[in-house]
Amino acid sequence: MLASLGAAFLCLPIVALVVEAPWSRFVDVLTSPAVRAALVLSLGTSSIAAAFSVVLGVPLAWVLARADFVGRGLLRGVVALPIVLPPVVGGVALLAALGRRGVLGGILESRFGVVLPFSTAGVVVAQTFVAMPFLVVTVEAALRAHRSGDEDAAVVLGASRWRTFREVTLPSTAPAVMAGVVLAWARALGEFGATVTFAGNLQGRTQTLPLAVYLGLESDPGAATVMSLVLVAVSLAVLVGLRSRWLPELVRR
Repeated sequence: MLASLGAAFLCLPIVALVVEAPWSRFVDVLTSPAVRAALVLSLGTSSIAAAFSVVLGVPLAWVLARADFVGRGLLRGVVALPIVLPPVVGGVALLAALGRRGVLGGILESRFGVVLPFSTAGVVVAQTFVAMPFLVVTVEAALRAHRSGDEDAAVVLGASRWRTFREVTLPSTAPAVMAGVVLAWARALGEFGATVTFAGNLQGRTQTLPLAVYLGLESDPGAATVMSLVLVAVSLAVLVGLRSRWLPELVRR
């Protein structure tokens, strides 16, 4: 009984979206210039954010899993903090660090002419900040669970640390990396709070699909419902794909 109530509580809002959606306007909404621009921007920036998450997150996960140093536990907590941090607070933190008057932002502008807030690059930064921890946590868990005997053997046989990491460690943790990439991409695609706080809501420049949904609630609720369904469909596909493909392989390992 309680399980049924729990399932109903979680499923009812999604079912209501499907029921209330103006299906006759579905194609028109998705092909409108504003929605199309927001969708293209979201897909582009979230893909770049996922790529940055891989480049920066995989080495970080390896250090957290394998290196032994003072403060590792604290660093692990800080790295995972954006997962539970209110996104708006994340945006405020990014402004404090990378804003025009921020700790690093002022230096970037004065020396390199780089201004991140209220720019497309700022969208990528905000999305990467909230998405990369999902990849780091996923990959670190796999690395900690993976036996390092093969890696030790490779080192004994003369392989460098980089070659060992590339040819032994990465292949063995490939399902975790793929799962982390998909999770990071999906989280970046749905990011709202940090983006609107740090990058603003400028149509064609920083207005991603979640931001367009928020604006649509005031001017065109039907269009907002259609855009919400698109995000729901993408998120559901990601979760189903993870459970059916990569997560079983992680469990077997």
